[in-house]
Amino acid sequence: MEKSFSESYKSAGVDITAGYRSVELMKADIKRTATGGEVSGIGGFGGLFMPDLSGIKEPVLVSGTDGVGTKLAIAMMLDRHDTIGIDCVAMCVNDIICCGAKPLFFLDYIACGKNVPEKIAAIVKGVCDGCIMAGCSLIGGETAEHPGMMPEDDYDLAGYCTGIVDRSKIIDNNTMNAGDIIIALPSSGVHSNGFSLVRKALDIKNADLTSPVDELGGRSLGEALLEPTRIYVKPVLALLNEVDVKGISHITGGGFYENIPRSIPDGLCAKIRKSSLKIPPIFDMIQRAGNIPERDMFNTYNMGVGMSIVVPAESAERALEILKENGENAYIIGEIIKNEDKIIIE
Repeated sequence: MEKSFSESYKSAGVDITAGYRSVELMKADIKRTATGGEVSGIGGFGGLFMPDLSGIKEPVLVSGTDGVGTKLAIAMMLDRHDTIGIDCVAMCVNDIICCGAKPLFFLDYIACGKNVPEKIAAIVKGVCDGCIMAGCSLIGGETAEHPGMMPEDDYDLAGYCTGIVDRSKIIDNNTMNAGDIIIALPSSGVHSNGFSLVRKALDIKNADLTSPVDELGGRSLGEALLEPTRIYVKPVLALLNEVDVKGISHITGGGFYENIPRSIPDGLCAKIRKSSLKIPPIFDMIQRAGNIPERDMFNTYNMGVGMSIVVPAESAERALEILKENGENAYIIGEIIKNEDKIIIE
């Protein structure tokens, strides 16, 4: 690497030595994510990982990919980049856990207008923090400098995760029945969806992002909006070890109306009790500021429910106990009924 330098490429806006500096700065954080399956270190053409297949009769790989969306605009406005990587990991690992899969490894992709090594390292630190929360290893990634295509201060972040599940333990919603109970895992706020509407409703370019807000418990608006997406992998894996889980939904873009029905089979419906929901005040602020109809709120945001889980009625109390033992203030928000509508919120 010491001899790899192109003055011509640098004059075009790409400094490859900045990329090498970024990698050096992130190595210590990446090392923190090691889970024991890594076969190679970073810097090669591919990340190698050997999964532990003990106790798994028919291993099935489950993959997910996602980005952070326009929440990045808030990070750029505040020049705070050390938590946005948690969101990136969360959006991927929370999806694959809906199949019952344990995340194994993660890769990230950062596109930027200009590679500032300290900024890139801060972004990757967040990715590493998220990987540790999810129990997976960061085994590779890519940082691409796009001068002339992106403004120097801009960047985009996406990720990819692969997990594993025994075929017999893949969550099968065909076992769902009327009378099953729907449990909510609380969100930390807006998570990483609907930020185009957030920015419009709150007129974010002209908003005060740094002053304390009483309605937000003394936090600033910027802090509330940048609060990282919660990662539910470890509590859900603990639940799956003891309870027959019949369906899981990660509440992301499309809110309740799009995501909860994805885990409900035909002929059944999730009946959600609106009065039971614990909706964080940030959603009230967004709705008021943007004069947004309630249905649109539930069709865009998680409204305080980051994940919903369906379990048999007889297992509901035990499920709540397990989740609370694993740090989740889970609570019941509804039940499964016979209906063709897939979801009713009343």
